[in-house]
Amino acid sequence: MNLIYLDYNCFQRGFDDLQQIRIQLEALASEWIFEQAQMEHLTLAWSFMHDDENHLCPFLDRQIEALRLSELCTVKIAPETEIYNRAKDFHKTANLSPKDAIHVACAEFIKAGYFITCDDRLLKQTNRLNLCLEAMNPVNYLIKLETA
Repeated sequence: MNLIYLDYNCFQRGFDDLQQIRIQLEALASEWIFEQAQMEHLTLAWSFMHDDENHLCPFLDRQIEALRLSELCTVKIAPETEIYNRAKDFHKTANLSPKDAIHVACAEFIKAGYFITCDDRLLKQTNRLNLCLEAMNPVNYLIKLETA
């Protein structure tokens, strides 16, 4: 079964400007991923960093939706020294923001097969790290599975 770590933006994509085709596609692909998790065809993770970002979200409706979707995440990640140390390395070597470095470190820590994000810059930075996971956009993940 695929273990997937979604960046927080995947939990929020449906709230973004859906007049842009790319955002529509990413929202639909993210929704499909959540549906697959609900049917137990894949496994999602939720971390302490997701909790933090959700707590800082200024929009109550978005917070509530992210918490609802978090219930589909059967792998829960608590803070660990190993995650913190790897995040520091990622921040230093790939110039990841501290928040993004923690997300990537969490994905690596649980040995996720995929790190999914809608952030092109983060994808580029993550792929430079040569990790044992694939970093990709939710649309590309969907395409990969559909063509496999």
